[in-house]
Amino acid sequence: MLNEEQRRQAIASLEEAHRTKVPCVQLSQTYPDIEIADSYAISSALAEARVAQGATIIGHKIGLTSKAMQASTGIDEPDYGYLFSDQLLNDGAIVKHADFCVPRVEPELTFILKEPLKGPNVGLIDVMRATEYVVPSIEIIDARVQNPRKIFDTIADNGAGAGIVLGGRPVRPDDVDLRWVGAVLYRNSEIEETGLAAGVLGHPAMAIAWLANKLAPFDITLEPGHMMLSGSFTRPVWVEKGDTLHADFGPLGSVAVQFV
Repeated sequence: MLNEEQRRQAIASLEEAHRTKVPCVQLSQTYPDIEIADSYAISSALAEARVAQGATIIGHKIGLTSKAMQASTGIDEPDYGYLFSDQLLNDGAIVKHADFCVPRVEPELTFILKEPLKGPNVGLIDVMRATEYVVPSIEIIDARVQNPRKIFDTIADNGAGAGIVLGGRPVRPDDVDLRWVGAVLYRNSEIEETGLAAGVLGHPAMAIAWLANKLAPFDITLEPGHMMLSGSFTRPVWVEKGDTLHADFGPLGSVAVQFV
């Protein structure tokens, strides 16, 4: 467990990395005694600082929910971070590559809640009842911490969250079998990844249930109107300056983002 001074130093390192776009040394290397509780405390402190600077928390992102993502990172358990108002982008958005350290993108489904969710014992049906819409999306992830990262580093770094692009056709959660929603991820017209949403814990709604139950000991409720990124069902795709990323969700439409 870290002391308060070490946590402050870790927070300062991540803030500096976010400002300069140069990843910092892994917290797990600098502080070998770091624990999961430290990482979530650091992430929460960084979120509070973002809010103090004018951003609004609009939901949560859940990561490492599929075998594909766990294999790509070497981390074998889910994590979560925060979504902020200044991270929300429209379909077809043009963003600056220089605004990120090492950007990558992932196709995901975003759940928009109409009712509160609070654990423990939240299950799939609870999530389906509480969801108003499910929306195709691309998540932009960015590592403000050097590789190789451990779970402590990723959690402290807001789950590597950096942006969310919404697009396609919003659907009611019972309009389609969400397990069988597929996505084809293109980079500059070439297919890079394909996958099915069932890769996320068997059903993407289970990621939202995981989060509600994970937050229960802290008396935190998932709020109506908030967005919940359920996690990628493909490996992340690296992005270079000039790339256009396009995720085709079939009957649910598509979503794209360009880096300049």
